[in-house]
Order: sequence, then C-alpha cells, then structure tokens
Amino acid sequence: MPETIEIQLKKGVLTLCVLALLNRRDSYAYEIASTLSDAIDMGEGTIYPLMRRMQSDRLVETYLVESAAGPSRKYYRLTDAGRGALDAQTSEWRAFARAVESIVDAPAEPVAAPAEEGAAQ
Repeated sequence: MPETIEIQLKKGVLTLCVLALLNRRDSYAYEIASTLSDAIDMGEGTIYPLMRRMQSDRLVETYLVESAAGPSRKYYRLTDAGRGALDAQTSEWRAFARAVESIVDAPAEPVAAPAEEGAAQ
C-alpha cells in the first residue's frame, strides 16, 4: 500500500522540525518526540534513529543532565553546522511551500469546448 502524502510530507520535514525545536532550546529525545507527536502526529520510534543520524552528521551534540527522579538524560543541542542546516532547510522549505501554494491556490482556467469533428478550422 503506497504511503499517503501526509506520511511523505512528515518524513520530509522531520529533520527541519527537530532542528527548529533545538534552536529554541536544548532538549532530550523523548521531549522532542512528544512535541512532534502533539504537533504533527509523528511517532516516537522515528525520532531516535533520526537523532543518532543527526549526531553522526554533527548537526547536534549531546550532554548528560543528572535527574533526581531517575537516570541521567541525554540532551541534544545544535552545533554551528546544525544552525547552518536549519537556515538552509528553512529557506528551502519556505520556497517550496510558496511554490506549492501558488499552484494549489491558482484559479482554475475555463475549459474550452472540444472542437466538433469535421468542423472547418
């Protein structure tokens, strides 16, 4: 069964959304997943592989914060490369969204009546 456009769109903007959240403040993966779940109904299982990939791509770095209520939490923060990626992806997203909106919002053109067969042209 092919993926719906909604699923494809979510996958396409997931990195941008995570970068934008981390630009606001450092966070841990579960908190990021919860925010994305509420905002765009993105599942938690999608975040952890993405966070590992973003770390290996040096877009984010991690540090541990002690917790009185359990084990230490791994927090993520943007690197300079991550901020650069956020700027680039934000520009690309805005240009793409404008292009799609211009197509979707364009008025319909009137449909010309088909020419009759045998009519003189």
